[in-house]
Amino acid sequence: MAAMLYPRGTGGSAVAAGVSGSVTGSGTVPAAAVSLPAAALPGQSAELTALFECPVCFDYVLPPILQCQAGHLVCNQCRQKLSCCPTCRGPLTPSIRNLAMEKVASTLPFPCKYASAGCLLSLHHSEKPEHEEVCEFRPYTCPCPGASCKWQGSLEAVMPHLMHAHKSITTLQGEDIVFLATDINLPGAVDWVMMQSCFGHHFMLVLEKQEKYEGHQQFFAIVLLIGTRKQAENFAYRLELNGNRRRLTWEATPRSIHDGVAAAIMNSDCLVFDTSIAHLFADNSNLGINVTISMC
Repeated sequence: MAAMLYPRGTGGSAVAAGVSGSVTGSGTVPAAAVSLPAAALPGQSAELTALFECPVCFDYVLPPILQCQAGHLVCNQCRQKLSCCPTCRGPLTPSIRNLAMEKVASTLPFPCKYASAGCLLSLHHSEKPEHEEVCEFRPYTCPCPGASCKWQGSLEAVMPHLMHAHKSITTLQGEDIVFLATDINLPGAVDWVMMQSCFGHHFMLVLEKQEKYEGHQQFFAIVLLIGTRKQAENFAYRLELNGNRRRLTWEATPRSIHDGVAAAIMNSDCLVFDTSIAHLFADNSNLGINVTISMC
């Protein structure tokens, strides 16, 4: 089963044919002695964390905690965009650290910002940003290469989005298919995209051509699962170039679309080959890649 994919280019879309099958301030509030009985914290933590709610974005105000002259708090991200206190309209300068509230914050677990989406974790404020970067409940972005599509949504909404907004992407059924990219000699950055459906899941196949160094173009081929990182661990994929009594093979675990294509390319965690290798396997500027998905 094969699909012929024409280059998308920058911001383009694939067309398929022939388918078969810390802040420092000028002043600080003296650190007050804050003593919270450990036994009381579990029952009181929800009430206490509510005191740290930012009045602008409703996320939590976390250390370093700055206040206005009247003592009102606002998170650091929102503070950078404001010219006055959102609560009292008083000046936000000079910057005043509230060391007492910082000490209280260090004793509390804060819910993940994606709690409303289903994340049940509560973490120390120092661990919160790192977790939220990789939280499985954070919104998914459009997995198509390039930055032209700004869509975000739930995992369940990814495939409907692709079918509606990126109708030119072909989907082939089966665990063994041929990914055929056309016109690989086109200059500049180009990408080819198609979908493969098997084992009750959808996989995105991406071939990108980039000029990593001046005058030196490279191809990057990868398979992404339209699913979570945990689900991706259940699968393996093989990419194979065949032709002229030569064979080039890459085997790996597919990445979740949460990780994206850019991270894989940055770490070279994909099939990488230059234009001279591509020409060894190409036929009239068309490059066929055998793609096999298997369950672990």
